[in-house]
Amino acid sequence: MEGANQTVVLEFILLGLSKHHNVEIVLFVLCLGIYLVILLGNSSLIVLTIMDSNLHSPMYFFLSNLSFMDIFGTSSFVPLMLVNFLSVRRTISFPGCALQMYLTLALGTTESVLLAMMAYDRYVAICNPLRYTIIMNMKVCVQLASLSWIIGSVNSLLQTVLALRLSFCGNNMIDHFFCEILAVLKLACVDISLNAFVMMVALVLVTLTPLLLIFISYVFILATILRVNSAKGRKKAFSTCSAHLAVVIIFFGTIVFMYSKPKAKDPDSDKLIALFYGAVTSMLNPIIYSLRNKEVKAAVKKVMFSNKA
Repeated sequence: MEGANQTVVLEFILLGLSKHHNVEIVLFVLCLGIYLVILLGNSSLIVLTIMDSNLHSPMYFFLSNLSFMDIFGTSSFVPLMLVNFLSVRRTISFPGCALQMYLTLALGTTESVLLAMMAYDRYVAICNPLRYTIIMNMKVCVQLASLSWIIGSVNSLLQTVLALRLSFCGNNMIDHFFCEILAVLKLACVDISLNAFVMMVALVLVTLTPLLLIFISYVFILATILRVNSAKGRKKAFSTCSAHLAVVIIFFGTIVFMYSKPKAKDPDSDKLIALFYGAVTSMLNPIIYSLRNKEVKAAVKKVMFSNKA
């Protein structure tokens, strides 16, 4: 950190909804339940994908990566947030805040890019089914997943380093549930125009670009499905990508709502929306893929019956 005459910030205070303790008690119970569902649902999908040979396909390989992101991403901030809901002193060390900021941003970015990779997988499966196994071989899948992780990590590292080099002038009260990068930047007492510029570029590259690629993929997918003669064939083709489409709508829909809505008079509403984006979407992903997927249901039954036997 720069600025020798400035007070060195060694820890931050996470305000959350400290003025509404009764609401925080309700949020504690709600978020604890959501977190347990995230751990159970996503870990179950990962285990099923490993155990059932019928799920050894590109789509479930990407889904396992998505599930791991959801577990790791929410675990980077939810446990401490739950403790803070019941605590009077809600502090986080400077290194801890930096790590939390890095992880939440990295995993959010990685998920955005991975959803675009999954859209490409669905495009190949529906628009070029005869060459699907050749194009989407395991080597390509690993490369696409790795690229998602690398992009997310590099973007987050750059933004976190730029944030940490700022001077905070002794103001260490973060008006949020966790070390969200925008909330941290508000504490800076120096010019943050470079940070704002980098964030804007990153928004275009790692959020809007994947969204555009997903849109283009589904234009081709829809065109292919509409050319199918039978209604049964169209329904079967669409069912293979309906779960992914639902996850995309929830993930990017929440982001668009967060950035496009008018600034709220009550800042607490913005915190709750960010909480929904960070936790609730991670809970819905395994539920959507379980309810909308016959192969996952069959794998669950297979594992359950094999255990009884």
